[in-house]
Amino acid sequence: MEGGAASEKQNAAGESTTASYTYWVREVTQDAAPLPVPRKLTPQDLSSHSQSTNHLGSAWNRVDEIGSDDYEYAEDDSGMAETLIEAGTWEEKNLNKWASDRIKELLQSVDSLEFSGGRADITEVSKCVGDAFLVTVRKKKRVGYTYELTLRVKGEWFIGEEKKKIKGYIDLPEFSFGELDDLQIDVRLGEEEDLLHQDKLRISKDLKLFLQPVCEKLRQFEQELKER
Repeated sequence: MEGGAASEKQNAAGESTTASYTYWVREVTQDAAPLPVPRKLTPQDLSSHSQSTNHLGSAWNRVDEIGSDDYEYAEDDSGMAETLIEAGTWEEKNLNKWASDRIKELLQSVDSLEFSGGRADITEVSKCVGDAFLVTVRKKKRVGYTYELTLRVKGEWFIGEEKKKIKGYIDLPEFSFGELDDLQIDVRLGEEEDLLHQDKLRISKDLKLFLQPVCEKLRQFEQELKER
């Protein structure tokens, strides 16, 4: 349809009156609305449109629901990233170095354990792989971490009538914040240990007693993480 024309109707006296609205007709009349005039976009128009759409799309890669432990952030040239942080809307802090150092320090401070047939110590955290972070969303803090650990242990046990030095490892498969109640450990003895199967089982069972003191240290780590 090419134009809008005023609608006419007759009153009771048979006189023609003009309605207060227009409608589209194919033929242009005197009362028709003016046709739209095309206008070529200028470079300024294109630039303004591009900036207005890019600001929203590039500021975030992904933001999960508030309360989630996982956030990703992408800075853009517009400065919107800095604006969000300055406004206190969102901020993520990497705590990997502090967390790894603190976990090693705490676990290496676990006391020696005495068993009926020997004793053992944690001598080193030989594997400490993971990450920890602090996320602030609308001034509310959320912390989280995921780690996988291996502890080196040394001890002495009576094997028959002989006291023998034993080396081994305690593996803690990947665990995260709030999962310590379900934490499990696996024990591996040094490959060079020439022991009977029953002696290996006894030593492995003794070393699994480290689970409780290790969990206590990790709970201390979680508390310190929440207080940062």
